[in-house]
Amino acid sequence: MGTQRRHAPTVVAASLLVLSAALPALAGSASMRETMFSVLLAIGLAASLNILLGYCGYASFGHVVFFGIGGYAGFYLVAVQGAHLATAIAGGGLVAGAFAAGLGAAILRLRGPHFALATIGVNEAVKALIVNIEPLGGPTGMNLNVSVFRAYGGAAGMLWAAYGTAAAIAVGAVVLGGLVRTSRFGLGLLVIREDEDAAAVLGVVAWRYKVGAYVLSAVFPGMLGALFFFKQGVIEPAGAFRLDLSVELLVMVMLGGAGTVLGPLVGAGSYQLLRSGLLTSDLEVLGVRIRDVQLAVAGALLLLVVQLVPAGLVGWARGRWLALRSRPA
Repeated sequence: MGTQRRHAPTVVAASLLVLSAALPALAGSASMRETMFSVLLAIGLAASLNILLGYCGYASFGHVVFFGIGGYAGFYLVAVQGAHLATAIAGGGLVAGAFAAGLGAAILRLRGPHFALATIGVNEAVKALIVNIEPLGGPTGMNLNVSVFRAYGGAAGMLWAAYGTAAAIAVGAVVLGGLVRTSRFGLGLLVIREDEDAAAVLGVVAWRYKVGAYVLSAVFPGMLGALFFFKQGVIEPAGAFRLDLSVELLVMVMLGGAGTVLGPLVGAGSYQLLRSGLLTSDLEVLGVRIRDVQLAVAGALLLLVVQLVPAGLVGWARGRWLALRSRPA
């Protein structure tokens, strides 16, 4: 019973995600598919960041670097080496994980704002490096020949295949987060989050746990990057290493509830739907049309969450439920 109770949030989150992902296929709707693809992408990225931010307590403003590195690795395998998409996705995840292992050994010795600032620098440094690598297309990036998509049923077939793959990766990221949360490894991460010095006294080798969390948090963004840019058919440095995406991912995790299994799903899903609505609508203030306000909304949401519901929506709902249960009849 105890084991079932521990894994209940993971089962619920994975089930909700599978049911939601099935809706576009059941409806046969291409527009719903594209909306849900962006939601699944956001959930997968947020769930991976939650391993580092929610469980370990390290806020990364450069999480998108793994998305970009995996994207470039996967794109190169397909465009230059002629690899299959499955190989490219696996390669993107492995390259991102290996990069995180090497980087984490050095950067995770920093704490708090020093670590957060360093992650920004890493993202910008990698982007500048990619710009100067000609085999990767330099500043203009690389493009895929449309003929590549024939192996996946043409452009239309490829879009559905990419969607199904995104759903599988997102479910995998959520399940991994749940397994980490209930494991001995996850317990060590939670101790580090609460008090890293006390964790050392208890015998937790903090740097090993942190590097492990960093690697796990990097693999799924690398896989999603390879898939996303294959679907786009083009990749270039500015789009692969978008710092604003890292900020939005932090908002998603905090909004849903950092350190919870359901948090990334709730936060990423609700924020991405709100973002899509803002991108497709024209707002007017005093007769002036305003565009691209999603980052302003992200900043406002982050401030509101930190001030009003620091536990996020899932944490707030759980607190309310426990309060109602403990209330005398």
